[in-house]
Amino acid sequence: MKIREFAYARSGDKGRDANIGIIANSEEDYQILKQKLTADRVQDFFHPLSPINTTRYVLPNLLALNFVLEGVLAEGGSRSLRIDAQGKTLGQALLEMELEP
Repeated sequence: MKIREFAYARSGDKGRDANIGIIANSEEDYQILKQKLTADRVQDFFHPLSPINTTRYVLPNLLALNFVLEGVLAEGGSRSLRIDAQGKTLGQALLEMELEP
């Protein structure tokens, strides 16, 4: 089951770091995400982009999780040669992650 089946995402840059918000469609979906979508899993998913560290913040009042991926944008939006220098597509990419039922 892909994350996109029960959540949506927003992402963007914070200098050389990226921020990804995953917002569940329901309380039940939020509980699944909270249990299965860990900082380690997100770190591993984005391994090809070499994040230094990934931190997860739990936002129960919004039914959301927020991930900060340190260093994932290399030199940052204005200096990076990456196609997505501001990290706008990272959230959409994360929605394609498979979670076990």
